[in-house]
Amino acid sequence: MIASSPRILALDFDGVICDGLIEYFEVAWRAYCQIWSPANDTPPDDLALRFYRLRPVIETGWEMPVLIEALVDGIPDEKILQEWVTIAPQILLDNKLQAREIAAKLDNLRDKWITTDLDGWLSLHRFYPGVVEKIKATIDSEIKLYIITTKEGRFVEQLLQQEGVNLPPAAIFGKEVKRPKYEILRELIQAAENPVSLWFVEDRLKTLQLVQQQTDLEDVKLFLADWGYNTQAERKAAQNDPRIQLLTLSQFAKNFSAWL
Repeated sequence: MIASSPRILALDFDGVICDGLIEYFEVAWRAYCQIWSPANDTPPDDLALRFYRLRPVIETGWEMPVLIEALVDGIPDEKILQEWVTIAPQILLDNKLQAREIAAKLDNLRDKWITTDLDGWLSLHRFYPGVVEKIKATIDSEIKLYIITTKEGRFVEQLLQQEGVNLPPAAIFGKEVKRPKYEILRELIQAAENPVSLWFVEDRLKTLQLVQQQTDLEDVKLFLADWGYNTQAERKAAQNDPRIQLLTLSQFAKNFSAWL
């Protein structure tokens, strides 16, 4: 018997709570220009739209400027969708780059942008309809809410505060914790005094599948956010997986019983 609501709700941030596609492209383009020094620092007209379409392939931030390089290099979109896991490391190799160096550049650019133009930076993010209200209602309930994301925690805090969401820093697990999401879920369960029902909402199918592989996490209820950065094929795979529930944005905004 599945509980009709969780005791702990864990949410991804990008693609579940917040849509930052415009900011992603802007900061990725700035980082790309720093690394590859293109002759023209204005992006080609169709580049942003192609980047948005291919966003589901990106797992962590350093890949964003690399995706732009792949597109500028003329690698077809479909090939990127199918073979990104081999394309990205090859671009690093070919250009004698390291992921951590690109990540540091990206974070520094963001920090500088936030320091010099916070309003401009915030304006490039939008929260999905109904999500902020749902989060506030959950925080006000007896359910414990956590955010587990590959984005830097401090950026998440800035964005939530802008929306009037005051989540304690201890409830935000960002990139800086340097642990897989399934490990954090395990820690949350272990830290609870009694057995708890934990529900996890994520927009990356691979992340949910990694949770599935943990035999001690078989009671965690898994949801794929169909409004996030995933593909039609991934949504179909989730529908065919008895362990994963495909969740719509309208369901998310309703009572938890509507999720099931």
